Amino acid sequence: MKLIFIGPPGSGKGTQAKRLAAQHGVPHISTGDMLREAIADGTALGQQAAPIMASGALVSDDLMIGIINDRLAKPDAARGFILDGFPRTVVQAEKLDTIVGNGSGNEADGLRVLQLLVPDEAIVKRISLRRSCPVCGAIYHLESARPAVDSVCDREGAELIARPDDNETAVRKRLEAFHRQTLPVATFYKTKQVLREVDGIGPVDEVFERIERSLS
Repeated sequence: MKLIFIGPPGSGKGTQAKRLAAQHGVPHISTGDMLREAIADGTALGQQAAPIMASGALVSDDLMIGIINDRLAKPDAARGFILDGFPRTVVQAEKLDTIVGNGSGNEADGLRVLQLLVPDEAIVKRISLRRSCPVCGAIYHLESARPAVDSVCDREGAELIARPDDNETAVRKRLEAFHRQTLPVATFYKTKQVLREVDGIGPVDEVFERIERSLS
């Protein structure tokens, strides 16, 4: 399985991608998680990416392409992968074709692309009320997926936090960037006839069932 998840920030693609990756035994590769880990560790990449992500802007194509190229070269990606958060621009999509191309003449051959559809206002509400565990990364929502004890992770007992970029101003800027730069990626893959669209509104299990049906 070589699958790309496309969707606005907060569409649930990370949750669904992790579940699908576990089911198929392939790595879930989240560029957002990789960048946040680099920021937390204070690496050179993290220091470069931190102010960009905090403002809601997108990290440069060259930086992201380099990260993905290195990650896909690792042994666990040989059997396939699920990409979450990449490609976010047409330039990245074109470069990914060459990275995973198999010489068949259709460089996108073998790639499947799934787009989760969620309206902007639903995204703003989702993200503004989202909290995460700083230890295990578990995601909660103050309305729809509350922890058993307010503001405390069910697994780790750690106090839940809001990501620096999980505020309405940054979310709307990320949505604007998504519409401007990433929606053309969906069109790019649609012309290659590898894009499938799935309604991302509803309970997690229902959305997952729609995803599985679309990929079967």
